[in-house]
Amino acid sequence: MSSVVDEESNISVISKIEILRFSTTPAATKILESFIRYCFVYQLDDNIVDKTIEICRKHKIKLPDAIIAATCLTENFVLLTRNVNDFKNIEKLKIKNPFDL
Repeated sequence: MSSVVDEESNISVISKIEILRFSTTPAATKILESFIRYCFVYQLDDNIVDKTIEICRKHKIKLPDAIIAATCLTENFVLLTRNVNDFKNIEKLKIKNPFDL
């Protein structure tokens, strides 16, 4: 495994769904499933649900993105995404584009 997953990786349950929902090659699916096994997958709890509701009320954002942002804010994570524009107006959300690293 690369150093990207050598340390503990944390993802929202929504990210897991988004990563694994697309039909792809068996080899790519195996790699993605292997990555998920190295991650701690955060389930929805009341704190994340409440933060999601707050985000949805303040911002025009898709529900899955709001859940991911709420998970990051609640758990004090940095959100890694290429889709910075959809998240840039959410206060206190730390965002990094992995393609800029």
